[in-house]
Amino acid sequence: MFGATSLAACVVAAMCTGGPATAAPDSSFVLSLTDARGATTFVELTCGPAQGSHPQPDTACQALEQADGDFARLPAKEQLCTMIHSPVLARASGDWHGTPVDFTAEYSNRCFADARSGGVFSF
Repeated sequence: MFGATSLAACVVAAMCTGGPATAAPDSSFVLSLTDARGATTFVELTCGPAQGSHPQPDTACQALEQADGDFARLPAKEQLCTMIHSPVLARASGDWHGTPVDFTAEYSNRCFADARSGGVFSF
């Protein structure tokens, strides 16, 4: 049995060490968009829970959930995009529930990358 002093020491030790370790996210990705000049923008996205440097992690994870992590099947969202040709190369690498993911696609501009990926490439 723990005495009151021992129990208090255990509680304090748990608080000081941050308590129990947090679980790793279900899925994590590094996403990038590279424009025609070669400038690249990177963001991180984790799902389960939705977080990272992605500006809309909840929306992106929801789209990935709908496609069961298959970037080629991401749902398109309805939005108007200009017809200005300014190609971007979109890349995703990471894992979806333990399955490795390596995806590359070219879109005619950033707006189309956003629209055709359900918001996953909206950065």
